[in-house]
Amino acid sequence: MASQERELAIHPIVAESVHHNTQIISNIRSLTSSLFGIASGILGLESYSGFIFYLLGTLLVSVLVWIILCKREQRSFFQSPVAELWGGEVLGGLSSFVLTWTLFYGLVRA
Repeated sequence: MASQERELAIHPIVAESVHHNTQIISNIRSLTSSLFGIASGILGLESYSGFIFYLLGTLLVSVLVWIILCKREQRSFFQSPVAELWGGEVLGGLSSFVLTWTLFYGLVRA
C-alpha cells in the first residue's frame, strides 16, 4: 500500500485530465463505430462476419490509440487502462455500428 501512495504522491491523478482522456476515447470509439458500420454495410457483410469485423476494428483502434496517443504509456493517461482503453465503450458503440451497418447495407442492396 505504501508504494501505491508514494506513486500517487509522485504522479497525482488529476480528475479533469482523466475526464478529458475518457471523453476523447469515447469520441473516437463513437466515430469509428459508425465508420465500421458504414464499411460493413458497403461490403455487404452479414451475421457473424459483420460483428467480427466490428470487434477486430475496435481492437485495431485500441492498438492505434495505445501506440499513437498514449505512446505505450497508458498508465500515465488512465486510472484503469484495461477497462478504459481496451474494454470501454465497446458495447456502447455497438448500437451505432448496427444502426449504420443496416442502413448502408439496405442502401447498397436496394
